[in-house]
Amino acid sequence: MISNQLFDGIEIFVQVVKCGSFNAAASVLSHSSSHISKEISKLESRIGVRLMNRTTRSLSLTPEGEAYFQQCVQLISDAEQAVSLITADDVQPKGTLKISCPIGFSQQYLQSVIAQYLDMYPNVTLEWDLSDKRIDLIADGYDLAIRASEQLVESSLICKRVFHCKAHVVVSKGYIEKYGRPHHPRELAAHHCICYSNLKMPGRWDFVERDGTPFQVDVRQKVRCNNGQMQLALVQAHQGITRLPAFYLNDALQSGELEVLFCDYKEPEVNVYAIYPSRKHLSPKVRCFIDLLSSSFAQ
Repeated sequence: MISNQLFDGIEIFVQVVKCGSFNAAASVLSHSSSHISKEISKLESRIGVRLMNRTTRSLSLTPEGEAYFQQCVQLISDAEQAVSLITADDVQPKGTLKISCPIGFSQQYLQSVIAQYLDMYPNVTLEWDLSDKRIDLIADGYDLAIRASEQLVESSLICKRVFHCKAHVVVSKGYIEKYGRPHHPRELAAHHCICYSNLKMPGRWDFVERDGTPFQVDVRQKVRCNNGQMQLALVQAHQGITRLPAFYLNDALQSGELEVLFCDYKEPEVNVYAIYPSRKHLSPKVRCFIDLLSSSFAQ
């Protein structure tokens, strides 16, 4: 039998964690600090687990409390979304939209999209994480991630392709002067290559021969790096050859600072996806952002 106290204290617990103290949570919730403390104690007693370590000066979550907090945040979010489905006043996007996106793609393409979105939906607060690192959308509390990949294999997530471009192998004139120009991809085994470490096999690059035959090259890994901008900076500093999506390279190629190698060989396509957890309802704030993103790139 389900207890009628199952959800008692959850909102207070989440607010305490977000605020970092009982006093701050009490102010937000318009309760006394003693009431907040009693509700947390009752919650811990009911579930039989200590959720917080608290002293007169500090408050921290126990490992059990951290896991419970993540689930409680999800429960509150799901409840709010359920209400929004039947409440006309909540049809418009509102709240905090937390997104993770690669740095280079954000700077090259998304500044105007973000500004337009914020103009259209003034009740949304944007938390924009510029990072190439892989994140766990659910555990880290993200509404949406934008990821660039030749192949996306995360079947547990809903993915919508919003953009695609080529990946180019590029080099600087300074590097060519020091080490010479490779004329065939297989020559990369003897050159200094700057590889993207977030890939499953950073040092194995795919190519297609002129006759359509695919092949792979195990390049010489001079540097492994998990950030596209740093790869670009190292190439501009004449430290090696790299492969990057075109959105990192537009300015450097237009200025003539870098040049593309192996133009006679078919280049892989990089797809950019908007990704969100499949188990969450698609809230208005997420849906409207994806729609704006898609329409912007379609134009």
